[in-house]
Amino acid sequence: MSRRDTADEHSSSPEDTASDAESESQFSARAILDQMGGISGLIYSSLPVLVFVPVSSFFGLKWAIGAALGVAFLILVWRLVRRETVQPAVSGFIAVGVSALIAYLVGASKGYFLLGIWSSLIYAGVFALSVVIRRPVVGYAWGWVNGRDKDWRGVRRALHAFDIATVVWALVFAARFLVQNRLYAADQTGLLGVARIAMGWPLTAVAALATYLAIRTAQRALHAAEDTVDPVEAPRASEAQAD
Repeated sequence: MSRRDTADEHSSSPEDTASDAESESQFSARAILDQMGGISGLIYSSLPVLVFVPVSSFFGLKWAIGAALGVAFLILVWRLVRRETVQPAVSGFIAVGVSALIAYLVGASKGYFLLGIWSSLIYAGVFALSVVIRRPVVGYAWGWVNGRDKDWRGVRRALHAFDIATVVWALVFAARFLVQNRLYAADQTGLLGVARIAMGWPLTAVAALATYLAIRTAQRALHAAEDTVDPVEAPRASEAQAD
């Protein structure tokens, strides 16, 4: 068999490459979202808020804290029984506990939202800074999930795609901070609860879509960069190294 025939066997058609990139991007985007708790995690995180706000309005802060912690504990047990990913489940419970503690220390129901408000500002800053220094968080998250090294940073199109996705996440976090911090300053606890939920699922869906498109674009760019290597020269280089 000639070297050309061998190269043809190992080469892939553009359709195969596109299909592989599509499958890999779907898997990677899903894996990243799963590390954040997945779709169910977004729903579960809203339940303590849905309980906290009305209970606080009718029965007071202490009852609201107890209700939110009770719901968070039931969610934790439910996710463990279902053998879901442990880390997001435990993190969600801890977040509710810390939020409840802050509300108790502040002495006001609106204090329950302080952790989320300032966390959003920190995340916005980290994601934005990562783009400025050309080390986008989304790209590194993708590399970690897929066990890839930093070779994607050498492919300009892939780097730009991850930059855009990271900027979208930064804008999501910044929007959450600006809106909810304003409502906090205005003592609008009820609207804070509405904003927490309304700016949770929809904005996360937008950022997740941007992440998926970025991963698909980056993987196609990486496949294209790999295909530029001459398949006939590669065996020759290997033989030369062996000699």
